[in-house]
Amino acid sequence: MSTSDHSGIADGLTRVRERIAAAAARAGRQPGDVRLIAACKTFDADAVRTAIGREQLAFGENYVQEAKAKWPALKEEHPHTELHLIGPLQSNKAREAVALFDVIQSLDRHSLAQALARQCENQERQPRMFVQVNTGAERQKSGVLPKDTDDFLAACRNLYGLHVVGLMCIPPAGQPPEPHFDLLAKIAARNGLRELSMGMSGDYALAVEHGATCVRVGSAIFGNRFYPAPGQ
Repeated sequence: MSTSDHSGIADGLTRVRERIAAAAARAGRQPGDVRLIAACKTFDADAVRTAIGREQLAFGENYVQEAKAKWPALKEEHPHTELHLIGPLQSNKAREAVALFDVIQSLDRHSLAQALARQCENQERQPRMFVQVNTGAERQKSGVLPKDTDDFLAACRNLYGLHVVGLMCIPPAGQPPEPHFDLLAKIAARNGLRELSMGMSGDYALAVEHGATCVRVGSAIFGNRFYPAPGQ
């Protein structure tokens, strides 16, 4: 995990918050309508602590294993933090995910819904859930297809009893994200969902203008990620 100097995190948070506020103003919204999720994949616990010291309380992790190594101690130190799973989830990690995360944003198939429902019952925990929608119908990407989302949402609510609060999407790279944001908002509206998790470091201001209630921002806060070479 990245262990570089964390002195830029405060400035990164300030810039991102200012851009969120400006985008909200352009859309006639309040900055407080938007939840900033600091995506801390590959960044160490000290980076997270630095962000917490700047009043950032919501964080996103992509991998269960990385979260297991980092967050139990952080949660003990800072119980008011909120941890989101924003990466794909394997069904065999459902037990750990329900135990670790306050919010799971990558619910995308029936087998996972069944596994999560079983663990919610066993652990007597109800993390909030976002259904991930594959708005671009990309074969390599996780997510429910838009045409199947209404039926999947109904099953998650009525069959599996999951606490679904919103939708999440990752628009296709190289395409304008606005049509994807608007599509997600339409699906959410017709299903009575108020939460929209959309927008990352490259497009979060646009996402706010198009109704995002959560934006997932990593490098714009923490800086560039360092990925070890194979074998290191």
